[in-house]
Amino acid sequence: MIAPFMPAPHKVGRPRKWRVREIWDAIQYIAVAGCQWAMLPKDFPAFTAVQHYFYGLRDCGIFDIINETLVVSVRLLAVRAAGPTAGVIDSQSVKTTESGGPRAYWQEDQGPQAPYTH
Repeated sequence: MIAPFMPAPHKVGRPRKWRVREIWDAIQYIAVAGCQWAMLPKDFPAFTAVQHYFYGLRDCGIFDIINETLVVSVRLLAVRAAGPTAGVIDSQSVKTTESGGPRAYWQEDQGPQAPYTH
């Protein structure tokens, strides 16, 4: 399902040393484990090769396209519309002043005061 989105081999230059599936598995390992690039286990391709493919796919927007395609396919398999038909907005989650700036407080006999800063 991911293979059509992966880059085709170049017509000139060296042939690929690693299969695209191995590169994809290494990218998924980094995403799940959250480890540093250099900590990639030795049974995966060299981390510099994985980095090269990752940055290329990220910069071209391929990850966004893959994500959208997977979401649509899972929704269709669940016999739902391809795109969401409703959304929820929670207006209670963030409180702020109407002006958006720092909030002053009021002292009864002195009028409004600036907030206390250290």
